[in-house]
Amino acid sequence: MQNINDVRNKLIAQVAVSDNPRDLLKVPEFKQLYSVISTLPVEQRGAYGKSINELKQALEAAILSREAELEDATVEMIDITAPWDVNTGQQNLLSTEQGTQHPLTLELELIVDIFTRMGFEAVESRQIDDDHHMFGSLNFPENHPARDNFDTFRTEEGFVSPAHTSTMQNRILIEGKAKLEAGGQIAAVSYGRVFRNEDLDATHEHTFYQYEGVFVSKDATLGQMLGTLRSFFEIYYDQKLKTKTQPAYFPFVEPGLEFAIERPAALNGKPGEWLEMLGCGMIHPNVLAAAGIDSTKYRGFAWGGGVERLAMLKYGIEDIRHFESGKLQFLRKFL
Repeated sequence: MQNINDVRNKLIAQVAVSDNPRDLLKVPEFKQLYSVISTLPVEQRGAYGKSINELKQALEAAILSREAELEDATVEMIDITAPWDVNTGQQNLLSTEQGTQHPLTLELELIVDIFTRMGFEAVESRQIDDDHHMFGSLNFPENHPARDNFDTFRTEEGFVSPAHTSTMQNRILIEGKAKLEAGGQIAAVSYGRVFRNEDLDATHEHTFYQYEGVFVSKDATLGQMLGTLRSFFEIYYDQKLKTKTQPAYFPFVEPGLEFAIERPAALNGKPGEWLEMLGCGMIHPNVLAAAGIDSTKYRGFAWGGGVERLAMLKYGIEDIRHFESGKLQFLRKFL
């Protein structure tokens, strides 16, 4: 316990003067505390582990405070009523820096690039939609809890802020129907911003980004879907990956699956540490029927996942709220 207190005092003191305080979460002294747990008597492990978690929480609070302090310190006082040249004159040179793309924009472009090279057409999602495309065309029952205002944002006019990029699925299927009837196939990936009525924490946001794939042909199979997803993740993370699925329920697919990858060592993973990356499955016949597609002749598969989850694993980001925070301290890490 004394060792924990020593590390705590040392790191918090360093945070107070650091220009990159979040890097202190990666120092060896902090990581070594966890390695001690397995050497302790069983009856002492719980209290020791709790103390480490309290240290981490205190360190995270100190880091957030220091980051806010650093950001406030960069604010320059200017006369907003004066002509621009007054603020950029020799006596008061206003510093400028070239802007860059947001990290989520970079990841979305990479995702779209991978799927378009696979032969998928890219379709941007909408940020306002209707109940039919959000629920009705996707086989959601009338009394499904997702339709409740506690889960979904609605406007006074009855429109919906999409909670998933699946709102584009019916449009993609209807537009692609002619391709099927001409002997071709439907292959599209939609992407965009979505909104959910969530309690915010390190892994939940009310505003985030999704990507979703739809494929329909005369002989689409689960095997094709799993091969497509495995290829995508291996290209995205630039390494071979172990994958697995487990049954799950989604109204718009049958059967439905959760697709997981074994977190690779290159991304600070441990053997047997599985991460669910997205939901997927074979498109439900009712969804095909809603688009006027004969499910006795054609079948398809679909999947949908979050962009932030991909990026958090890729870059070791511990809090999803950083993406929407607008903090320059965070954004500069992606210059």
